[in-house]
Amino acid sequence: MSDLGTVAVAVSPLDKFREFLGTRGKRLTKERAAIVEEVFSSHEHFDADQLVSRLSRRTDGNSVSRSTIYRRLTELVEAGLLRKVARNHDREVYEHDYGYPQHDHLICRKCGKLTEFQNDAVAKTLEDVADEHGFRMTGHRLEVYGTCAECSRPPRSRHRKLDMI
Repeated sequence: MSDLGTVAVAVSPLDKFREFLGTRGKRLTKERAAIVEEVFSSHEHFDADQLVSRLSRRTDGNSVSRSTIYRRLTELVEAGLLRKVARNHDREVYEHDYGYPQHDHLICRKCGKLTEFQNDAVAKTLEDVADEHGFRMTGHRLEVYGTCAECSRPPRSRHRKLDMI
């Protein structure tokens, strides 16, 4: 994953989630807060099971059930804090959508590696295509599937001592 930096935001992810919940007549519980804090403690792509594992290692006494985590991930996507990047090796992969710049992904079909990239030419091409069709673009998502450099390398041949005689 590349370091794309961050985008300045008006409110913290926790406050944005609190506002979202308020519009739905819900409140920010300690479990919801623990999930948001853990999700935004680092910028890494993750799946629900990885988040369950990370939360189970917390020592602050805030335990959260697996079913609660799955429900909250859906809410975080609806709130615009997270987005599903891809379905990779039969798992939903999430990343920050709030406070993170527009970018695209290269996704290895063999190992599942996600590589983030920004490319002005790709963005310009998409804008041009949208203009040609009278379409007002508000954003885009590009996921390119293939094989990463590491998985594309031919396997190293292992010379056994007998083969060298």
